[in-house]
Amino acid sequence: MLRSLYNWTMALSARKSAAVWLAVIAFVESSVFLVPADVLFLPMALARPERAWRYALIATVFSVLGGIAGWGIGYFAFDALAEPILQFWGKLDTFNELKAGITYEAVVLMLVTSGFAHLPPIKVVTILSGVAHINLGLFVISAIVTRGARFFLLAWLLRRYGEDIRHFIEKRLGLIAMAVAAVLIAAYVTYKFLTH
Repeated sequence: MLRSLYNWTMALSARKSAAVWLAVIAFVESSVFLVPADVLFLPMALARPERAWRYALIATVFSVLGGIAGWGIGYFAFDALAEPILQFWGKLDTFNELKAGITYEAVVLMLVTSGFAHLPPIKVVTILSGVAHINLGLFVISAIVTRGARFFLLAWLLRRYGEDIRHFIEKRLGLIAMAVAAVLIAAYVTYKFLTH
């Protein structure tokens, strides 16, 4: 099922309405959809590099709006909407593990690592942020910074290096992003250790 979703999303990049589909996928990725917007963003930016910045802006804006929707689902409708969504995508156990040891600071850190590196999945963190009653203003600012950083970095890489960088991004960017996330987590743990 995941492979067919991936292939369907890739096929959208060739349509005239690709920018609209990018907005839709970026929105739903942050709250209910499993396939990341990068799958659509990468081929679109490669096909029309002069529009890469525009595509990055679309992806950022709609990813943030989708994140707000995920936050709202967690805040107002966890039992009715969020739990079935997480169950459907097989993320309920991940969510429950995160929720069990949650602190306000940990959710903010996850917003940063998830927004930039998809670690943990963005939809899990947006819903968790609502459940944990994370301040909506703080949530929106962190989403703008991290999602914007991700999409605009990808746009810059694609404009500068073109097709050569695509395979690197598809194969290794996730590892680099996870390494950055690990450094942020280590810095947080060190800070907590030194201040207690």
